[in-house]
Amino acid sequence: MSDAIAALIAGERLPASYREIVEHYWRPVAAEIARWADSRRPLLVGINGAQGSGKTTLCRFVETLLAERGLAAATLALDDLYLTQTARSGLAANIHPLFATRGVPGTHDVALGQVLLDRLLAGRSAELPIFDKARDDRATETRVVEGPVDVVLFEGWCVGARPQPAAGLSAPVNALEGDEDSSGTWRRAVNRRLATDYAELFDRLDMLVMLKVPSFDAVRAHRLLQEVKLGAGPAVLDDTALERFLAHYQRLTEFMLDEMPARADVLVEVGRDQNPVWLSTRSRSV
Repeated sequence: MSDAIAALIAGERLPASYREIVEHYWRPVAAEIARWADSRRPLLVGINGAQGSGKTTLCRFVETLLAERGLAAATLALDDLYLTQTARSGLAANIHPLFATRGVPGTHDVALGQVLLDRLLAGRSAELPIFDKARDDRATETRVVEGPVDVVLFEGWCVGARPQPAAGLSAPVNALEGDEDSSGTWRRAVNRRLATDYAELFDRLDMLVMLKVPSFDAVRAHRLLQEVKLGAGPAVLDDTALERFLAHYQRLTEFMLDEMPARADVLVEVGRDQNPVWLSTRSRSV
């Protein structure tokens, strides 16, 4: 194990035993990405995974592992493209009240995402936004990525998602949809965005990696841990508010868990303890 990986494990406050996960899972993922890399242009890799599946941790280790191979990588998080509170309030007033809550397609600045990917994939530097989840609004500070890079990791809970068939939208999947979207206006609007500007954004992916959790129940448990880590803040949720918040994500999360594994280039199954338990690629399984 390299010094850089050892330092990252320590910096992330992970147990020493985590090196086995790095060697058995994250190093093969990085090797597969390197196999797909093209010296003529940067490779765009989508990293999909439900809330709490470990996308951020995976990206940090993959960046370091790719650096060991002489490949510079940078990560763009879909969460950092969330619209401001003011912009989402406008959507809530003009389209449907449920768009006030961040999360679903329609609550991101897709145009900004396209601009940032244009810069990174052209070998240029880019100034990336930062979304402050504890405040539920975009932060004033930004993060600069110095180009050029060889690999762009584009991570997010719905990165690479496809729209649902129209017939699947008719019945609500939970009380939130039944009580607050009984007409289906919100879920149809989300699906339209997945079929239009989000499809254009996700069609740019060269490769798709999916972190697959066991079920939506696991998402609830993982997200509760994330909320605890956020600490204090005006947008930190109690149990009741968290359950309502997660209900916004349930439909698309369950659809992706059913539909996406068959087309992912790399599939990592994640256990209820948030650690990977199985990895498969187009070329091999371990």
